[in-house]
Amino acid sequence: MNEKNILKGVEDTLYIPLTARIYASKKFPEFFYDKRALSLEECIPINDIKENTTEYFHMASVCRQYTIDKKIKKFIEIHNLCNVVFLGAGLETAFSRVGSTKANFYEIDLPNVIEVRKKVLGCAENETLFSGDMFTLDWIKEVDVSLPTMIVVSGVYQYFREEKIISMIQQMKDSIPKGELVFDATNSTGLKLANKYVKKTGNTDAQMYFSVDNPTEFANRTHTELISVDGFFKDALKTCKNLKLTTKIYMYFADKLNRTLIVHLKF
Repeated sequence: MNEKNILKGVEDTLYIPLTARIYASKKFPEFFYDKRALSLEECIPINDIKENTTEYFHMASVCRQYTIDKKIKKFIEIHNLCNVVFLGAGLETAFSRVGSTKANFYEIDLPNVIEVRKKVLGCAENETLFSGDMFTLDWIKEVDVSLPTMIVVSGVYQYFREEKIISMIQQMKDSIPKGELVFDATNSTGLKLANKYVKKTGNTDAQMYFSVDNPTEFANRTHTELISVDGFFKDALKTCKNLKLTTKIYMYFADKLNRTLIVHLKF
């Protein structure tokens, strides 16, 4: 697996968060430790991610997952028997970090990504892998929607147009009566910065389009209830003592200026 990346376009970006989780697990294990991600270090294809990234962008990816992990754990604690669905799962290892045997986990992504995932991560007893386009919503047929269901879309929506995302959320709302959606977003300024970063890592095919400047207005447009909006970095700034000064400054202002958000909606 330690070879030139055979995935193209948007799918190539699945290695960026994996590299970030490895970085944080080594440097800030007191804040974020991902044993499964560390075991995959040798599987990362040779590319420009490590050479052309910064500590801030590593931490943005990790803090996004840290915040989402907390929401997943709380959801499972409240509902006990429930579903957690990862759309555009890539090589996300939240299943291992959360470590729950109570919930049913579903990982949905395009067929070639799922094949890579099977090879490097396998599939646990309470985990279902589904190959397909997440926007067709065919995956819903595999999920017992009578159970409380949390849908997680992490690092994915940015690559699609707002109209397509809104239509998808409205369709999920109609099909999953006990559903909640957690997704990350940037505001329009953060989106411009993120596009510059992804191009710097060597991926010139994965243009990002979607941003959220007003979460309340977005919830109204999707006819959903806004449960919460969280920044990425509050806990990391308190816990990670050896962050570079420039990283701390970027993290502080990213939260203060709402450039990085975790949006939690209820259907």
